[in-house]
Amino acid sequence: MMRWAQASIVACIASLLSACLLPEERDGIARQARRQVSRDNGIAIGTGDRFNGGELFPRGLGAGNQTDLSTLLNVDEINSALVGLANEYGFETFTAPYTTFEGATISGGKVGGQGTCNETYRVFLNAAIHARERGSSDNLIYFISDLLYADRYGTSLTYGDKIYSNDDVTKALSTGIVFLPLSNPDGVAYDQSTNSCWRKNRNPAASTGGNDDTIGIDLNRNFDFVWDLSKWASTVRSSVASDRPASEVYHGAEAFSEPESKSIKWVMDTFTKIRWFLDLHSYAGDILYSWGSDTDQGDYPYKNFLNASYDSIRGRTSDSTQTGYGEYIPDEDLDNISSAASRVKDAMDSSTGRSYVAMQSAYLYPTSGASDDYAYSRHFADPNVNLIYGYTVEFGFGNDRASCPFYPTDDEYILNMQETNAGFMEFLLGAAEIGLGDPQAC
Repeated sequence: MMRWAQASIVACIASLLSACLLPEERDGIARQARRQVSRDNGIAIGTGDRFNGGELFPRGLGAGNQTDLSTLLNVDEINSALVGLANEYGFETFTAPYTTFEGATISGGKVGGQGTCNETYRVFLNAAIHARERGSSDNLIYFISDLLYADRYGTSLTYGDKIYSNDDVTKALSTGIVFLPLSNPDGVAYDQSTNSCWRKNRNPAASTGGNDDTIGIDLNRNFDFVWDLSKWASTVRSSVASDRPASEVYHGAEAFSEPESKSIKWVMDTFTKIRWFLDLHSYAGDILYSWGSDTDQGDYPYKNFLNASYDSIRGRTSDSTQTGYGEYIPDEDLDNISSAASRVKDAMDSSTGRSYVAMQSAYLYPTSGASDDYAYSRHFADPNVNLIYGYTVEFGFGNDRASCPFYPTDDEYILNMQETNAGFMEFLLGAAEIGLGDPQAC
């Protein structure tokens, strides 16, 4: 059985504690004012629409880029890029049946597979759930464009020093991919217009007058996985999520209170045979797999997130899984998810030479209500739904020179794209080889 040595993982944590959250935010303190008019905001955000409302389509790095990558995609361009790709390559798009506070809808596409029925799609790629993590949507859009271009023209894909053959492209597309390039449209639009390092969505339901920090919900604490903070040890309860609206990890009034998290759940409910889920984030340079609640263990099936007997000690990763608590995961699942994570890490490393880490999520820090754990927990909570392996990939290593470290430089934007696209490719190949579940028959 493949397991990560706890001592080795702990040694990595010091360099990773800023993942998704700034240091003060991990302690439940409101985001410190970092913004100054004179400070750098990283790569510029595009103006206008380089895809003309879908009349043009994007071309990514891997297939010989012909799209201007000198600026970040703005929200309108993310949407028009999806339309442009669908127009050019003839794939179906879909829109989740929910509307955000500011009236936006969340749309995605489905490509590859062994037919056109929903059951043929086995991989779900999601981007931009946290507004400030710039480049997330771009990375996914340009990767999908690369796959489709290389498939049509029989070419290979090159990401830095990592090269994938056309046979690899065919195998990757055969998995059947559904993707959401922009799962937090309100938050991203606000962050792009204000350079405010904004993380949450823009729902003001719990806000108090005069305090902008109380606007919004952290969408990656709003999923129905140990959402209730009373189910956690008192020593970690304040850090896994928060019931204070001013917190960057405010989890909302209830699980799935938000249209954005409901939309991601809707994709899993609609494409019922999804086996692999990847949620793209920045920044820390890590590939995270379940569980994020406590130390993985395969010896005690009754020690699991559904068992209220362990509510008082859940989340204390330093205790013994034998005498204390650890989150149950079957050995085969742990082997599969850790093996795929290692493949993604190696591919991302090889593309640019920067070093990523693959590790269990809980060793970064325990979290409540996260998308990846929800994805994997579904079949434990309801045996009638499909097993989904859940991952979070945190691309990049931050930009200390910017007003917000989640805003990459021009050079980092390209490096991040090379790494994530190689990682996506390896994720798909790993999924194809490890297993996609039932035969993809329509």
